[in-house]
Amino acid sequence: MGADQGQKGQEKEEEEVVATDLQWMRKALSQARKGWGRTSPNPLVGAVIVKNDTLIASGYHAAAGQAHAEIAALRSSQNDVGGATIYVTLEPCSTEGRTPPCTDALIAAGLSRIVIGCLDPNPEHAGRGVEILRSKGIAVEVGVEEKAAQELNEAFNCWIRYRRPFVLLKMAMTIDGRIATAAGQSQWITGTTSRARVQKLRQWADAVLVGGETVRRDDPSLLVRTPQSWSHQPLRLIASRSGELGDSRQVLTDDRSETRIINCASAATWQQTLAGLGEEGITALLVEGGGELAASMLAADVIDKIAFFIAPTILGGKGSRPVVGGEMPACNAAAKTSY
Repeated sequence: MGADQGQKGQEKEEEEVVATDLQWMRKALSQARKGWGRTSPNPLVGAVIVKNDTLIASGYHAAAGQAHAEIAALRSSQNDVGGATIYVTLEPCSTEGRTPPCTDALIAAGLSRIVIGCLDPNPEHAGRGVEILRSKGIAVEVGVEEKAAQELNEAFNCWIRYRRPFVLLKMAMTIDGRIATAAGQSQWITGTTSRARVQKLRQWADAVLVGGETVRRDDPSLLVRTPQSWSHQPLRLIASRSGELGDSRQVLTDDRSETRIINCASAATWQQTLAGLGEEGITALLVEGGGELAASMLAADVIDKIAFFIAPTILGGKGSRPVVGGEMPACNAAAKTSY
């Protein structure tokens, strides 16, 4: 065999290994998603164990305080994992917490290779687990499906790095950027598919925030309604300067989750409020409007991500309410923030 043929053969083998690693890491990511909305303030993590190109075990982190994904996978195996490869979406922990370090268990299991989606987001811990595992002669690959692994835990990553919740602004609007008539009528702008997606976002959120006018106008529950048995209901936050919502509003009377009224009149008070929520372990904050609240938070530069649900309809009317309110900008004003 010539040198060129040998090189091509090696490249083909490497491509096959990469494709196989992607396949198994995607299965690990699917495992991680099984913990959606239940692991905070811990991350979503999944793991699969593969031996002789066969899946022999899988696991995921189900809730804070319970076994990490790697341990769940090891415990679920009915086969000898010695010499196997484990695919895990997040770098295995190397420090003592509520549970022992996962690196110790992986070393003791006799695994020959560990493939990791992304490193620990904590700068003090990032790479430490990899170094420990490699020092024991275990082959370690890092960065397989890295973007997907990082996006899966964008709220956790934000909280770890900045000690505040990740803030997602969700708004439903018409094609012409309106959320309600001048009289405040708005239900329902979008359809069943969008509302199902919103339920998934509420499952994800540790807290849900709306403005006082939204509560007075729509009387929302701000709870996860699908499934009805959902036990991790979010903290409900109402932004209101007056604090007057009316005594009969659901958020004040249903006793299904805590409700707090906040008053953030400046960027500084928004930052203080978010820092306080971070201290409580709130990692994900879902903001559901209305337009004036959206304008206030955008002006304070405290929004991390925006999700617009756009209905294929036009509301029209000079007095109808815009998706983002606030003061009228000067005609030559440049946008201050890009998303």
